[in-house]
Amino acid sequence: MLVIENLHAGYGNIEVLKGISLEVAEGELVSLIGANGAGKSTLLRTLSGLICPSSGSVTFQGERIDGLEAEAIVSRGISHVPEGRRIFPRSTVRVNLEMGAYTRSDQKEVERDIQRFFGRFPILRRREHHFGGLLSGGEQQILSICRGLMARPHLLLLDEPSMGLAPFLVNEIFEVINELHEEGVTILLVEQNAKKALETSQRAYVLETGRIVLSGPASVLLNNEAVRRAYLGVRRERESSTGQAPTVREG
Repeated sequence: MLVIENLHAGYGNIEVLKGISLEVAEGELVSLIGANGAGKSTLLRTLSGLICPSSGSVTFQGERIDGLEAEAIVSRGISHVPEGRRIFPRSTVRVNLEMGAYTRSDQKEVERDIQRFFGRFPILRRREHHFGGLLSGGEQQILSICRGLMARPHLLLLDEPSMGLAPFLVNEIFEVINELHEEGVTILLVEQNAKKALETSQRAYVLETGRIVLSGPASVLLNNEAVRRAYLGVRRERESSTGQAPTVREG
């Protein structure tokens, strides 16, 4: 479904992505893990058209989309749920959901989708006429994901969905992600909670300073010693005394 080849992108003269190549097949849940500043969010912003790549290619369902405007990319079937939720705080829950469907003209189906999400997440129905800014962090995250789904995307980009949430809410959000995947939604997940991401995904990539340094089945990476020490807090005895974790490298 998604093929990224030798992608370079950044902000002005600062290059953040330095030749990214990865693939996501239809129906997959693929995770991208890495430290702060590795370029994970920059990659999603580039895929959704918020950043124009300097070189490389992004092919979605057989067609090049790199360089397209964000609205055109949404219309082609990619929804981006951004880091920090980014709901409209002074708009109601209903209006937030309606805004997620702004590219659609099938109003009856839009309303049907809203009612489907209200049925699936009763808290959203109870908060239907509340401003988004009054919702809890977990409620806002659910609203943000549902708003992304209102576009009926073929590919959902999730950026740090567990950020800032209490542990029990993190579990709830990952239950939602699992359910979406079981329903057939294709997902590219960026997540700092590497353990949760790897436990949830089928495949994963490790991003370090703008480059993919490891990739493979998520279950394999979950047990990879370098990944465990660098991202899961598992260290050898001699490393725990220095407080230093190794850098992940190819091979």
